[in-house]
Amino acid sequence: MIDLRLLQRLNQASVLVVGDVMLDRYYQGDTQRISPEAPVPVVKVKSVQDKAGGAANVARNIAHLDGQVGLLGIVGDDAPARSLEDLLSQEHIRSHLHRQNRQPTITKTRIVSRQQQVVRLDHEEVFDEAASQALVPIFAQTLADYQLVLFSDYNKGSLRHLPEMMAMAKQAGKTVLVDPKHLDFAFYRGADIVTPNLSEFKAAGGQTHSEAAMVESARALLARCGIHAMLLTRSEQGMSWISPTEHHHFPAQVREVSDVTGAGDTVIATLAVMVGAGMRPEQASEVANVAAGIVVAKLGAATVSPEELAVKLNHHWHSQGGLYQAPFEQVLNHIAFARQTGERIVFTNGCFDILHAGHVRYLAQARALGDRLVVGLNSDASVRRLKGEQRPVNPLEDRATVLNALASVDWVLPFGDDAQEGDTPLRLIQQVAPDILVKGGDYRIDQIVGADWVLTQGGQVHVLDFVAGRSTSGMIQKIQESC
Repeated sequence: MIDLRLLQRLNQASVLVVGDVMLDRYYQGDTQRISPEAPVPVVKVKSVQDKAGGAANVARNIAHLDGQVGLLGIVGDDAPARSLEDLLSQEHIRSHLHRQNRQPTITKTRIVSRQQQVVRLDHEEVFDEAASQALVPIFAQTLADYQLVLFSDYNKGSLRHLPEMMAMAKQAGKTVLVDPKHLDFAFYRGADIVTPNLSEFKAAGGQTHSEAAMVESARALLARCGIHAMLLTRSEQGMSWISPTEHHHFPAQVREVSDVTGAGDTVIATLAVMVGAGMRPEQASEVANVAAGIVVAKLGAATVSPEELAVKLNHHWHSQGGLYQAPFEQVLNHIAFARQTGERIVFTNGCFDILHAGHVRYLAQARALGDRLVVGLNSDASVRRLKGEQRPVNPLEDRATVLNALASVDWVLPFGDDAQEGDTPLRLIQQVAPDILVKGGDYRIDQIVGADWVLTQGGQVHVLDFVAGRSTSGMIQKIQESC
């Protein structure tokens, strides 16, 4: 069992990501007809979205897990580089990008219709010797600011001088992780952990015809190449942690895969952050496996938040302890990250003292109106003021734990501790700035706290019916009458 209190220390992990950075550009639209010019679909573009890709997506995953992260790589002197710099700033990633004018910024453009990729267009050239050499002095200057180094190799030329940078990192006592692409793993000599997938492992000489052969060949490969350990990602078979003395297998954690894009980035990013937070590498590998299960159930190159990870880990181990609760400002950052990726934020609030079927159905309906659900939860003092001195039956931490365990709930934020602010969630609504405000019961929109503010911000307000015959007060009364 892993101590989930370590999730409170994620912001203590500081990671320098070095590698091939890219800009991922998505054209989203609908398809209604085939082109008269050629037998191809016509996509009517409705939106264009840029995302950090390649090594930049690894850095993005680290930032979304609250790790401190910097990114070193090569870009062109062009508009995609400027877009990428803007994205890094929005994602709280320190940029150490080297800009040059001989090769363009690597850009992958995807045309997507009805959640299906129609075609991908790649604008890229392998970076030359001069560009890759220019990273070495920048690496030397920035190395001291970080606890771990993560090399993200996409074989685009940025890491020609990786052995030289590896030597600097090890001499400085840094933990080094590598997502490899070279067929000869000796190129990564000195690494603490490499994270190949099955095809990369086999190309490097690994055997996969049996579990015993896989472990034996992995250990031989590690010894021959001077690498300490390996986290082997095996798709639907899960992952295997292999070192000279240990072997742990972690079964896949997802039942339905939506998109495997960027899953490897999530794995090594989670591994780095967890090691930086103080977990043993084999424990961090188990957490990375759980994170992969979360991210492949999403569309596109997605990320994982600490709250999602904590809920999944609690389910995974059937823990009875309290869930990870991030500091308020960090939760607001996680919500902002979700909004940046185009997800619609839904907000509702209540006491949720004794959770019943009506609550569960209501929250599921609220979540279905958008992509992420934030629940404002009245504090214990607020519930007493509203419901009387005998309430709440369950304290705030217990109520938050139960709500967090629901698949429909993404974040739980308490309010109402300050009596002077009153027992309404108005201030919290303004801080969260939801796209959709939801209230249950027989309300008119003009009676809902925060509705006018949300509407003026361009949002929506919805009123949902409660399930008849289901109420906390009714349950309490029934229990009292039966005593």
